[in-house]
Amino acid sequence: MNVELLDAARERVPNVPVLINMVSKRVRQLNAGFRPYVRPSHPDESRLDVALREIAEGKLIAEIDFTGTLPENEPLEM
Repeated sequence: MNVELLDAARERVPNVPVLINMVSKRVRQLNAGFRPYVRPSHPDESRLDVALREIAEGKLIAEIDFTGTLPENEPLEM
């Protein structure tokens, strides 16, 4: 894993759990045959580095929906 790409991706997505989920899902997509949004910098570049570079370059974004997480009229259980 390229630490510079990781740092650049963390600047775009500072929430580490979200970044981990994004990278994980994207690597699974690349392994399944999806085309990368960026060209690999060298032929042996790992899919992990490709996913990190896609995030660092703004080709992938996280969209988080915080609405509707709890059904209406149901109390929280403590």
